[in-house]
This record gives sequence, C-alpha cells and structure tokens, in this order.
Amino acid sequence: MPNIQDILIDTFRKLLEQLTGFVPKLIGAIILLIVGKIVAQLITKLLQKALEKSGFDKLGDKLNEIDVIKRFGELKLSVVISKTLYYFILLVFITAATETLGMKVLTDMVASLVNLIPKLIAAAIMLFAGIMIADALKNAVINVSKSLKIDSGKLLGNIVFFFFLVIATIAALKQAGIETSLLESSFNLIIGGIIFAFAVGYGMASRDVLSNILSSFYTKNKFKEGQVIAIDGVKGEILSMDTTSITLSTGETQTVFPLSVLQNKQVELFS
Repeated sequence: MPNIQDILIDTFRKLLEQLTGFVPKLIGAIILLIVGKIVAQLITKLLQKALEKSGFDKLGDKLNEIDVIKRFGELKLSVVISKTLYYFILLVFITAATETLGMKVLTDMVASLVNLIPKLIAAAIMLFAGIMIADALKNAVINVSKSLKIDSGKLLGNIVFFFFLVIATIAALKQAGIETSLLESSFNLIIGGIIFAFAVGYGMASRDVLSNILSSFYTKNKFKEGQVIAIDGVKGEILSMDTTSITLSTGETQTVFPLSVLQNKQVELFS
C-alpha cells in the first residue's frame, strides 16, 4: 500500500514549486499592466490637448451638423482619437502581460484585437468621409431643386444621401475585414427593384406624352400653321404646333388638342 503521507507531501511540494514559479510571472504581468495604463493615459492626454489646440475638432463640428450624426449625440474627434489610441496602447501591454504569464490562447486573442484596430480606424475614416460626401451631394441636390423650383428637392436629396451612405458603409465594413457579399447583393437587388418600379411608374405616367411626341414625327409634314382643319368635329385654323400639342383658333376661343388625336381621331382638311 502506498504511503498516503508521502503522496500528500509530494503533491504539496509540486504545487508549491509551480506556485513559486508562477508568482514572479504574475507580479511581472501586473507591473506591465500598471505601466501600460500609466503610459496610455499620459500619451492620450497629451494627444487630446494637442488636437484640441490645433483646431482638429472643427472637422467634428461639421460632422455634428449632419442629421445622422446628431441622432447619436455630439461627436468630438479629439476624444474619439485619444480614446482609440488609449485602448490600442493598453491592448499592446495586455499582450505582453499574457505572454509573460505563458497564456498563448489569450495572447493570440489579444493580438488579433490589436491587429484589428488599424483596420477599424481606416474603416471609420472611410465612413466619416462617405458621410461628408453624401451630405454635400444632398445639399447640392436640394439647392439645384430649389433653383429649378422642384418641390420634392428635399426628398431627392435624402434619397441621394442614404444611397451614398449605404455605399460608404459597405466599403467601410469591407475595409474592416467583414464579409459584405450578401449585403452587396441585397443592396443591388433593392436598387434594381427601385429603378425598375420607377421606370415602370414613369413609363405608365408619361405614355401619353410619349404618344404625342411620336405623333409629331408622323404628322409634321402633313399639317402646318395657317391650315384650316376639323378635329373630331371641331373646326379651326392651326395657330401653332409643338412636340406635344396643336392649337386651333375656333372663333373667339382657342382649342388645344394633344397631337395624338391626329392619329386616332377623324381629321378633315379644308383648302
């Protein structure tokens, strides 16, 4: 029979040896975390003050004027950049601390986060640039619509804004390393459906106009100003013709017909 006392003593001795070897590593990791926190706080405070004095936040003020950004609250770029740098430095020291402890799985996890941060920064820059471009295009559409006296200028501007915002968002996600194939295909289907619906609706609404324009090609050599004609029983002298209508002088009044009546109504010519 084995001696239980010897087994317990041997187990305790091995545990003590492992603990003795782990404690210095733990102390070293804690020191690294403390130093990392101090360094991160010091660098980010200096960076934030430098950005504030350089007027970098004025760019953020322009972003805060955009409706989409307003919904998420006031954005201060100096704070965003300094906080991002703070966590980046902290993660670097956490990686060193986990390496000191010999935790490879945790080290690989933290290292992947460190490698992801530059991609996220690039994606954020692309997204902010896309938002500013989309807002500029929106304002341009609204101003042009106002100059042309188009009532739906604001609606058109918002459509343009969200269209380019979706494009910028997809590009930013792709920059961050996120798979966007499904999102791109869905977006293309939606845009295709909208364009098809608009084309069908516009075609249905403008078919009479197109019919009049086509009639002008068929009848421009048959009728001219000064002729006396009767259209569907209405007699008068042709005063003018354009690409969509014909105007007759019928006594004291003038009658305007769409040009399509010259193709589908009875027309009489008087010499």
